[in-house]
Amino acid sequence: MILEMRVYRCLPGRLPALQNRFANTTLKLWDKHGIKQAGFFTTLVGTSNQELTYFLAWDSLADRDKKWNAFQADPEWIAKRAESEKDGPIVDNIVNQLLLPTAYSSVK
Repeated sequence: MILEMRVYRCLPGRLPALQNRFANTTLKLWDKHGIKQAGFFTTLVGTSNQELTYFLAWDSLADRDKKWNAFQADPEWIAKRAESEKDGPIVDNIVNQLLLPTAYSSVK
């Protein structure tokens, strides 16, 4: 298993719009494409409280490439994303990492 950690730093005041997009649009489309989420988090203490961090679980890099590329190219996602940004951009930047569990990790 590979975990992908993605951190979205929102523009000031736009975190609610991002959370709304995930809750009402993105998760349904991920189900359609077989993308498995492994948790969503907001920052309680840290450098910014305008961040959303989440994890995705992948079987392999090939699994990730196939499913993520299909999701990104989905016309419904493209339209819904544009609609969610009608009042302006939501995300300032995105950082992601692909992580492998160690032999001693409780997550395998």
